[in-house]
Amino acid sequence: MCRLLLYKGKQPILLAHLLTNPAHSIINQSFDSKLRLDHRRPLNGDGFGVGWYDSEPEKDTRITPCIFTSVTPAWNNTNLVRLAEKVKSPLVFAHVRASTSGAVTEVNCHPWNYGRIMWMHNGGIAQFDKIKRKLQNSLPEELFLFVQGNTDSEWAFALFLSFLSNPNAERFEHQELKEAMVKTIAQLNTWTEEEGIKEPSLLNFAVTDGASVVCVRYISSKTEEAASLYFSSGTRFECYQPGYYRMIKADRREDMVVVASEPLTFEKADWLTIPTNTVLVITPKLNVLLQPIKDQYYTGDRGLEVKVGETEVARIPEPKAQLFKAQVEEQMRHDRPMSVI
Repeated sequence: MCRLLLYKGKQPILLAHLLTNPAHSIINQSFDSKLRLDHRRPLNGDGFGVGWYDSEPEKDTRITPCIFTSVTPAWNNTNLVRLAEKVKSPLVFAHVRASTSGAVTEVNCHPWNYGRIMWMHNGGIAQFDKIKRKLQNSLPEELFLFVQGNTDSEWAFALFLSFLSNPNAERFEHQELKEAMVKTIAQLNTWTEEEGIKEPSLLNFAVTDGASVVCVRYISSKTEEAASLYFSSGTRFECYQPGYYRMIKADRREDMVVVASEPLTFEKADWLTIPTNTVLVITPKLNVLLQPIKDQYYTGDRGLEVKVGETEVARIPEPKAQLFKAQVEEQMRHDRPMSVI
């Protein structure tokens, strides 16, 4: 399971405040993630990528992101640290990879871009090899030839692009990006059902055109837990001592939004869980919109089942389910009493 992070703000932020400085930064999550569903391979060391948009783009030039990827582990890349200390941007995507599909090569590292659109993914399409030919056959020639790697994530990006009226456009409405995201998920579900695939797909996708952001926390199951995803918003992301950050909220303004697989701060009030099977939209004016995906896997009573006694089972509803799960795992690691949620 990979880890991802994105930032959109009215003002550029130094990449180091997201990628390297926080005690639970995405780089630290690459070797010390707390909320992974897959504990068999605890490291996200199969490469990384960071993409950003110029804070002051030149006039009359097409807006496209700059992307830096490497197959080295994020925690051991000197160039990433150097870039993070110098680059500022109002819109940042970052990703650390644990390979589930595709070789460990730079072309398989997230994020990818097509023109001004940038995309990344945490999760995996179940038994992707069984539906890969159907996906490829559905694409127009330009998008089929666009894909350079062999991950399910990049092919899903090509599928997403096929649902845009013009993927080469200079601007997109956030509604169109959201609708293309929902159609992408629906089409993947259709193909997996046609092939009789019972294993659920984990589809935490994120996409941006440099102005709007659309991301989704999703699993093709009515009962199982999706990969973790949180968001935080406020007026300032502040470091109050080395390694420790908090989101400042002043005058009810929303000047920035951060979305991450795991919280970057230890302030619980800073972060809200994105509910399972929900799409989150950040508009160009930094409005945050949450909408459930009401398909065949939608249920309003999703949570974590916990055994009580010998026979009874209780359900802890989201968003407390993941916090409870993390506390239990921490208790098991350190054999200490668990605090009450």
